[in-house]
Amino acid sequence: MATRASEARATETKARAEASFKKEERAKEGAKAMLEYQANGRVVREQMARLKALRLAKQAADEAAGVPPETAVKAVKPVKAAKPVKAAKPAKVARKR
Repeated sequence: MATRASEARATETKARAEASFKKEERAKEGAKAMLEYQANGRVVREQMARLKALRLAKQAADEAAGVPPETAVKAVKPVKAAKPVKAAKPAKVARKR
């Protein structure tokens, strides 16, 4: 009896230790993922700031040179013609003989 009880306690202890270890691993992986997410966001913001600075510099240079500013032109989809409506066929009437 004593061996079964001690085995059960050992199994419970092992299961709790494994669960605790897995919980710590998930926490570490979550922290690592958050750091990567924040680093990627920072890189994106830096690239956007760099591109904005280049765009503003180009616009200022164009204004100084007297070049008219480019306007955004939206592509217009061609309008499709409506399909002609087919006339309904008259129903066939059964003839009596």
